[in-house]
Amino acid sequence: MDAIIFDVDGTLWDSRVPVARSWNESLTEYTGKPSAFTPEYLGSFFGRTMDELLEVLLPGVPKEEQLAFGALCFRNENKWLEQEPGVLYPEVKETIETLSKRLPLYIVSNCQAGYIEVMLKTTGLAPWFKGHLCFGDTGEEKGKNLATLCRTYGLNEPIYVGDTQGDADACAEAGIPMIFASYGLGQVDKPWKQIEHFGQLLDLV
Repeated sequence: MDAIIFDVDGTLWDSRVPVARSWNESLTEYTGKPSAFTPEYLGSFFGRTMDELLEVLLPGVPKEEQLAFGALCFRNENKWLEQEPGVLYPEVKETIETLSKRLPLYIVSNCQAGYIEVMLKTTGLAPWFKGHLCFGDTGEEKGKNLATLCRTYGLNEPIYVGDTQGDADACAEAGIPMIFASYGLGQVDKPWKQIEHFGQLLDLV
């Protein structure tokens, strides 16, 4: 093992409440009509790429309109999270600080550009991460971004920590073992290893 790569939503923090508020504001701004996206509803789509999320939320809407609405939503979401950040899961901050003394830490997510930067800034985690990559940076899905990050930083035996089957599938594509964060937002079939709380990583790494 030469590095740990993390997912964000459902693994490091829970941002469903402020994200839902920002999306409701954006939809009202875009359509002039009230919106009622719930945190639970939007959270069920966390982990998908931005394009996939817009297809689900705006079925049948022309692609250019989806992209215009998405640009507004993701821009407002990043601004909103600056003022009302997500909440770190228990033991994340102290565990990340300890892990950073053992191995280099990275992040790969399917989020929009700027989202990881906001999370790192508002939570105070920025000093302990060496780099990150996301769908908004490259337009590529998580499996390819994992491979790109490994090439960029010369990683040969990293592990990934995530919370959904999509994470597990991306890791399989990239040839990286994944630890399943069972406290998160999803499920994983036959996980390689599993943690029930974040601090358990200290016993596995």
